[in-house]
Amino acid sequence: MKVLGIETSCDETGVAIYDSREGLLGDKLYSQVKTHAAFGGVVPELASRDHIRKTLPLIMELLSETRIPLGELDGIAFTAGPGLIGSLLVGASLGRSLSMGLDVPAVGVHHMEGHLLAPMLEPEPPQFPFVALLVSGGHTQLVKVTKIGDDAGVPLWCKWWAPPALDRRRAGAATPAVPRARGVHLVLKPQFFRERRAPHDFVRRLG
Repeated sequence: MKVLGIETSCDETGVAIYDSREGLLGDKLYSQVKTHAAFGGVVPELASRDHIRKTLPLIMELLSETRIPLGELDGIAFTAGPGLIGSLLVGASLGRSLSMGLDVPAVGVHHMEGHLLAPMLEPEPPQFPFVALLVSGGHTQLVKVTKIGDDAGVPLWCKWWAPPALDRRRAGAATPAVPRARGVHLVLKPQFFRERRAPHDFVRRLG
């Protein structure tokens, strides 16, 4: 099974093709660092516009380099969150559109669980259970990873960054970097971060 992965959660556009038998076949990355450097942080509107411009051409480049016809893809995976909502919508819209056009399954992948399970792509993956450190955007978590699927990770320690104007209820969602803002740290209970999803079930089409 060949699956096209699309990542547009923040300020980088990433695409990859993974084969269930042969592993990672290829990947491409476009960074927006220069675009946001002048503002001292990620500007969400600029990020989403860049994803609109870059995601499809990046996919076509990847297909060309790997010599894989679009029609040979068996599934589409895209980052479903947390992340910047405009950026996420670009990847989700494109992913779902490709899914419908090719008549293949599409699945939204939880951003943090994707990070947690990335080591499983290595030639010598870790054995379950293992402890993982997540440092991604505003997320800092130490997690015990037990399996693939629902409740794959049990947070052992969590610390999220959020601008002072944001309340605790919004701290669980990825927050855009506020240009030159001074942040505060919020330490919340582990159960605050748990979400029940099964992002790795590629045979299930999202409704």
